[in-house]
Amino acid sequence: MACPTPSSTLAAPPAFLDSSLDDLGVTLRGDSGRLRVWSGAATRIELVVFDETDLDWITEAFPLAPVGGGVWEISTPSLRPGTRYALRVDGPAGPGNTFNPESLLIDPYGRGLVPVRRGQWRSVVVEPDFDWEGVTKPATPLDRTVIYEAHVTGLSKRHPGVPPALHGTYAGLGHPAMIEHLRALGVTAVELLPVHAFETEPRLLQHGLTNYWGYNTLSFFTPHGGYATVESSAQGPGGVVREFQEMVKALHAAGIEVILDVVFNHTSELGMADPRSSLRGIDNGAYYRQHEDSAYIDVTGCGNSLNTSTDAAARLVLDSLRYWANDLQVDGFRFDLAATLGRDENHVFTADHPLLRAIIDDPALAGVKNIAEPWDVGMGGWQTGNFGEGWAEWNDRYRDRVRNFWLSDVDYARRAGTAPVGVGGFATRLAGSSNTFSDARGPLASVNFVTAHDGFTLRDLVSYDIKHNMGNGEQGRDGTDTNRSFNHGAEGPTNDPHILAARRRAMRNLMGTLLLSAGIPMITAGDEFARTQRGNNNAYCHSSPLTWVDWQHAPWQEDLFAHVQRLIRLRRENPALRPRRFGHAVHSVPNSSVIDWYDENGETMSIERWTNPAHRTLQYDARSTPESEDPNRILLIVHGNECPIDVTLPRIEGITEFVSLWSSVPERPDESEQTFAPGDVVSLPGTAMQLFRMA
Repeated sequence: MACPTPSSTLAAPPAFLDSSLDDLGVTLRGDSGRLRVWSGAATRIELVVFDETDLDWITEAFPLAPVGGGVWEISTPSLRPGTRYALRVDGPAGPGNTFNPESLLIDPYGRGLVPVRRGQWRSVVVEPDFDWEGVTKPATPLDRTVIYEAHVTGLSKRHPGVPPALHGTYAGLGHPAMIEHLRALGVTAVELLPVHAFETEPRLLQHGLTNYWGYNTLSFFTPHGGYATVESSAQGPGGVVREFQEMVKALHAAGIEVILDVVFNHTSELGMADPRSSLRGIDNGAYYRQHEDSAYIDVTGCGNSLNTSTDAAARLVLDSLRYWANDLQVDGFRFDLAATLGRDENHVFTADHPLLRAIIDDPALAGVKNIAEPWDVGMGGWQTGNFGEGWAEWNDRYRDRVRNFWLSDVDYARRAGTAPVGVGGFATRLAGSSNTFSDARGPLASVNFVTAHDGFTLRDLVSYDIKHNMGNGEQGRDGTDTNRSFNHGAEGPTNDPHILAARRRAMRNLMGTLLLSAGIPMITAGDEFARTQRGNNNAYCHSSPLTWVDWQHAPWQEDLFAHVQRLIRLRRENPALRPRRFGHAVHSVPNSSVIDWYDENGETMSIERWTNPAHRTLQYDARSTPESEDPNRILLIVHGNECPIDVTLPRIEGITEFVSLWSSVPERPDESEQTFAPGDVVSLPGTAMQLFRMA
């Protein structure tokens, strides 16, 4: 029997988990509602109730009473489903404070919003009940997860199988026609760009543009009303919530998880000169990071940064996650600029930040997938590989190395005669990025991606050398200049058949790498059939055919879809491609892949071959060590230059045949599964991949 641990050695829970901060916002109890608001510096908080149709007509006002710990409270029958309300908060003047008792502020914990006019909103009490009819979360294991990053509007806006009334809505995403596509492709999760209620920045409005992506959060608890159908919107905020829940239920019934891209690093209140809507008027000094002179510390590039070193801000984030994960049954979160959330009271990132630990350890969030965008724009903001156990991370090192290998290195070789680097760095990324993530975290800490919403689409990546962003209203200054792209000989559209063929092969190689690498793959919506944004690598401000997925495809696009579809299926069928742990050179590690590397001659790779830019061909031999699946072994040939090559299959003890499963060479996947013997020669043209199952 183990001795109990002395209480003095147990870590105390963070203060933001204290029960005094429980049940903030509105809680409905019978015929009455209770409102709890936190403000550590306020001297008065008032609940203001509005007429249901005239949102400028105040019908009632009630003072809240302080109940300790900075919490203010009131119970009243006036708080019932559908009630429109706001807060008025007063407090002292002085550094860090921006109280104004005339400002009508939304409840940070409000579940619904209605607009009054541009930049002004009222909170709405929403009835929490919903019948999930026994549908539960799919709980897809991480090693079987394939993420599909999509925009609610952009995905279904032009889909011919979705009724026009549902185009671009939550209901459109949950429609059988959309679900049929996702299931046919084989992805297991949709990762939605922000669906928290958001606003368009004044600067964009001046240019006649809109915030399409949604990275400008107005409320951490409210689904964005603009993504609901007219019918649901007519039912009020409760109808919007129900439509979101129906979407989640439909996706779950099809076995597809829902991951939300969440923006907790800043809010739509932007800089100090911008309008206040909530946190700035409730307790500016506690919610936002500030210098001693009260100027905002902006590590997000968006005007403000949420100060998660304070209890109120940390608890706000945690409670929002609990609401979406439990009441709305969301399966996971991708945290935008997650490094900001891990900054301490000195504004320095720390992997063991109490909030980051609480997100992983919270019983209310058990089983939730948590993905960090592991950087922000502040000092020490690039933290790829540095988050703790339980976190997965967007792996920008993977993205950059894979793009370099298939695109910019090939471009360089055309001009200089040889590529700038060999195959070693690429191989490390293919095998799970063990040089970035610890053994304890393993390859599933890496969310692998080649494209995302931010940057070129897959097609544009192989079609443009430079960005074309003049339509964004910033004279082409916005968007990254370092794309690691390659137009293959012509900038943008061309009729040259050789250039077009090279581009199609490059897309197949990029998709093949993504879906055959160890880690969690993420595909950007539309890349499965080569969507273009005409060279715009920062289309955040366009809600138009430029950004909406086009569902009318040429035959070559259908061919690419067939390749992606087959690659996802092969990943699912071959556990050697999706290890849960890193292997070890000496002892066996369950659920890892034992890896050997061979050169084009079928010989063990030498150090010279790893590093020599003239030798960019390898054979990747991965043998699974599963605990719950049948053993599996694959061989992947990677050829990374434009010269044809003959590759000799290695002679490996116990291996008698190589069954060809996929190749990037044909325009459409070859279904024949041709069989080869050890020592046979496989001829490849320039820049190609071929996958085998070994037996």
